[in-house]
Formats: sequence, structure tokens, C-alpha cells
Amino acid sequence: MGGPPPAARRGPMLQYALQRLLHTAVLLFVISVFVFALMKMAPGDPVTVMLGADFNPESYAKLRRELGLDRSVVVQYLIWVWRFVQGNWGTSYISGAAVTKLVLNDALPVTIYLSVWSLLFALVIAIPSGVLAALKRNTWVDYVGMGLAIFFNSFPSFYLGIVLIWIFGVSLGWFPTMGYIGPTEDLGGSLVHMILPAFTLGAWYAGLIARITRSSLVDVLNQPYIKVARAKGVEGRAVVYKHALRNVLIPVVTVVGLQLGGMLRGAVMTETVFALPGIGRLVTIAVLNREYHLVQATVMVIAIMFILINLLVDVLYRHLNPRVREA
Repeated sequence: MGGPPPAARRGPMLQYALQRLLHTAVLLFVISVFVFALMKMAPGDPVTVMLGADFNPESYAKLRRELGLDRSVVVQYLIWVWRFVQGNWGTSYISGAAVTKLVLNDALPVTIYLSVWSLLFALVIAIPSGVLAALKRNTWVDYVGMGLAIFFNSFPSFYLGIVLIWIFGVSLGWFPTMGYIGPTEDLGGSLVHMILPAFTLGAWYAGLIARITRSSLVDVLNQPYIKVARAKGVEGRAVVYKHALRNVLIPVVTVVGLQLGGMLRGAVMTETVFALPGIGRLVTIAVLNREYHLVQATVMVIAIMFILINLLVDVLYRHLNPRVREA
């Protein structure tokens, strides 16, 4: 009764998690090879960038030896991976700062801060809107809600950002149009600076999640167990929140997890539009300055975050959905 005991369920769950970790390691190896090869094939010479316009062949050869660029490509790859694992990601040619500091201490918290607020905005707006549209199906509430969802789901985020800057920043002067203040410096100022970027990045996901919530809830409300619950006298609100919403959350959690990687991608454009010093803006500047080791480190960090988020979503999905867990 009620399926196998918790101890019996933990075994397959642990085995599944270990298998996914092994797949993750293989995937990270493939990504590291791809990123390293891509940077090797990119135009430009980092030694020339470091030395500037005035250099002689002796200093050029000396710096190549110091950087290990005179060795074979395979040895260079192994050295890079070993140093990356150890946290030795080198220094920026332009600023002279450690790459680990630029990526992990300076840029990554800004991107995570933006992504968290964007996701919270999307969930707070989208799930109630989707539930309301499903409960008021084929009424003006449903039509208006889903119309707005489709509108934001099809509107390019970078263009939405420019429109928001023009209306709420330049014309009305309600919000700052660019810049970043950390929450530890000034929480109120930080939130005000984050409203327009979070809306810009979260609007697309809010539209997507609202549509999925609405369609999933409509499907679940037609299931036989919901009809049985209603026949037993369970009130409408209890049917929705106690019986239907848990099953509705399964596809929502899956989509949110898969789209978190896309949110990191979208952060590149949003950070550029609002001049936020996050990962996206950092990698853009690094590419323009041909700081390839900075690009490599940034791309690897984004890839690791994307893979770990998907791993977490898969495990959570398996936990929420008994049919997948017992398959």
C-alpha cells in the first residue's frame, strides 16, 4: 500500500544519480575539448595582445615558452584542464586581475542575482495566471491572459529591454536605465536597478510557463481521479490545490529547469542592454579583447552550471513523478 518503502526507493534513486554524474563527467570532457579547440582555431594571437604593438622576436618567443604555447596541442590541453581543475585560470591580459576573481567573485554573482529575480518574477506572475486562465477557460480572462502570454513569449527580449528603457527610464524616469548595485551595498537601490532587467529577462519565461500551466491544469482537471474527488464532495478549490496542482507542477518544473540554461543565454543580451557586469557582459568583452583563457573559463563555468541545473531537474522530476521513478 502506497508503493515501496522509502529505503527501497533510495537505492534506485542513488544509482540513477550516480549514472547521471558519470554522464555529466563525460559531457564535461567533450565540452572542454570543444571549447579548447574552438579557442585554438579562433583568429588572433594572445601573445601579440599581451606584448602590444612594440615587441621583438626574443620577447615573443620567451612569452610563448612561459605560457606553454610552444608545446603540442595535446599537452597544452592537458595543462589547461589540470590548471582549471585546480582553480588556476590565469590572469586577464587587460586588467591583470585573476580570472577566477573576475568570473566567480565579480561576474557570476551578478548573473545569478539577475537570473533569480527573473525566475521569481516569471513564476509569481505565470503560475497564478495559468491557473486562473484554466479555471476561467474560454472567458475573457482566459483570452486576455493567454494573449499576453503569447505576446511576451514572442517578443524579442533585447527589444523589450530597449522599449522598457525608453518608457520607464527615459520618458517617465521611474527606474534607472543601466548600472548595478550589489544587494550588500544598498538593498533598496539594488532592487530598483534590477526591476527592468528582471522584467526583460523574465517576461519570455513567464509567457511560456503560464501557457504550460494553463494547458496542464486543463488536462489534469479532466482526469478521472479529479472527477471522482468531485463526486465525493471535495470542494473546487481543494480539488485544484490538493489534487491537481501537484501533477501540474511536474511539466512546469521540467520546463523551468530546461529553460534555466536558456536564461543564462538570455542574460548575455540583457546584461549588455542594461550594462550589468555579469557573465554575459564579461564574455562579450573577453571575446572583443581576444582574452581566450578568460573566454574558456567563462564558457566552462556556464556549461557546468547548465549541466548541474539539468541534473538537479532530472532528479527532482524523477522524485515528483512516480511513473518515471518506478520505470
